[in-house]
Amino acid sequence: MNTTLSGDTSRLRATVDFVREQDTATLLPLLLPGLDGPELRALAERCAFSHAALLVFPPDGAALGASLAECGLVTDVPPQPSVVVRERLAVRHQRAAAELDVGILRPAVECLDGERRTVEVFALTVPTGSDLEAVATHERKWQHEAHVAFEVDTPDPLVLRGLCATFGQFGAVPDGGGYNPHENGTVFYFTAPTEAKTAYRRVELYVPGDHRDVLDTHLDELRRQQPAEILLRLMTGAWTTQALAVFARLGVAEAMDTERAFSTEELAAKLDVVAPNLATLLRYAAMLGVVSEGYDGFRLTERGGLLRAEAEGSMRALALMYGGPFYESFAGLDHTVRTGEVAFERRFGENHFDHFARDPELAALFDRSMAAGSRMFDPLPAHPVLATAAKGATVVDIAGGNGELLGRILSAHPRLNGILLERPHTVETARNLLGAAGHATRCDFSAGDFADVPAGGDVYVLSRVLHDWDDERCREILRHCARAMPDTADLLVVERVLPADGSPSLATAWDLHMMCNVGGRERTADHYSRLFADAGLTLVGVAPLPLDGNVLHVRPARTSW
Repeated sequence: MNTTLSGDTSRLRATVDFVREQDTATLLPLLLPGLDGPELRALAERCAFSHAALLVFPPDGAALGASLAECGLVTDVPPQPSVVVRERLAVRHQRAAAELDVGILRPAVECLDGERRTVEVFALTVPTGSDLEAVATHERKWQHEAHVAFEVDTPDPLVLRGLCATFGQFGAVPDGGGYNPHENGTVFYFTAPTEAKTAYRRVELYVPGDHRDVLDTHLDELRRQQPAEILLRLMTGAWTTQALAVFARLGVAEAMDTERAFSTEELAAKLDVVAPNLATLLRYAAMLGVVSEGYDGFRLTERGGLLRAEAEGSMRALALMYGGPFYESFAGLDHTVRTGEVAFERRFGENHFDHFARDPELAALFDRSMAAGSRMFDPLPAHPVLATAAKGATVVDIAGGNGELLGRILSAHPRLNGILLERPHTVETARNLLGAAGHATRCDFSAGDFADVPAGGDVYVLSRVLHDWDDERCREILRHCARAMPDTADLLVVERVLPADGSPSLATAWDLHMMCNVGGRERTADHYSRLFADAGLTLVGVAPLPLDGNVLHVRPARTSW
């Protein structure tokens, strides 16, 4: 056995001895000096010492098996991929995660207190002569992944937040974590205070299930401490956009299954692509939660299933738009910021409506991409204006696209009729879709522009229209609506409203998108209220929708209350 492998075996044996000799009530005060009395009892009741971990570097599976056997450790299952450790190593050593084959094993240890705990063995395969030997040398010296772990008995979010707060109270500092979809478990890492009376400085809380909402709070402090790492991850956002677009364009989701794993070679043959390159794409997709990676290959996840063309709520078209025309135009964002000119028009020589209209395939893709965000519409048919509308009332959907929203409203309220106003090439698509949904006898179609808003309707809908335009054009559109609306009519405007307090929102991202691609913008509720007033309309109320959407209820200002 070579000296480095022998050293790994010695570290493994020491870890086994540590696990065998410790228990929860003894170990917690060693890690968190000052923890005693009621706080110690409360902590020990809610979490239990479960394992100690180390990272080893075998040249192959046989060598790993020999080290385990020498330390009296037995395992009958093959190593599972370790997502969290692989990502930490990738960031720490500026390596592509796809280069790092990190597996995880948990052989059991019979302990002196009668409990059965485990040694968590992370194994980074380092073939002899590999350039990964430098990684192994560094990791052996600094022991970044060595830690002790406590498993939370009751994975309740309130209990979990309390445990994290107690660790912080006694000097532990957040040190990362993540969700492992292969095991459906969430890990919270801490660094023990310098006063800790054990060689282990990293502590893990392991919680069964998906607790990424609590994990986000836990990581906030860590993110503040690591601005360079966070900035680097943000800079690679374009890679994610393209990876998802390519995943959709190649039909990878259609070639996969959520129940059965596929090898890279099998998928490459089905898709007629290069297997090693596909493997790199799939590993990146695994980081995004689009696929899951196991010892037997890759499986499609529920999230990845949304990239199938025929999936309910499919987002495939959106991935192709963001990774296609809009990706190209965003390269001109600096031009838009410097000059005020629309980057899309500079890239393609015309505005995006005309550009899409002259290419039927692209126009159809755009309409499908708009429908991909249709979850925003889910609560809209229950809006009181629609729920209380009289039998035979008419809903006018202005620039209603392929009829997705109007179809939902007519399905929810069989007593209502509809009119859809759109450009001629889109009207036919909407006619076919609404006809197939059984609404042909209750829906009329009008080909035209905003100046052609049908008069005499009871409820008017403007969904994701106003954000396409500057303020002056918005006033013009709203005046067309106001002229067509009877005094008793209502207008429902669906948009992402910018938070007045600057809190995080998808509306902020879409504000940048609209500026770059159409010359439009998102707006605050007060801004919309002023535009409505300029057109002779009054904002009555604002209600939230999914995906950071909102519905603004508007009526003619001449209506008496």
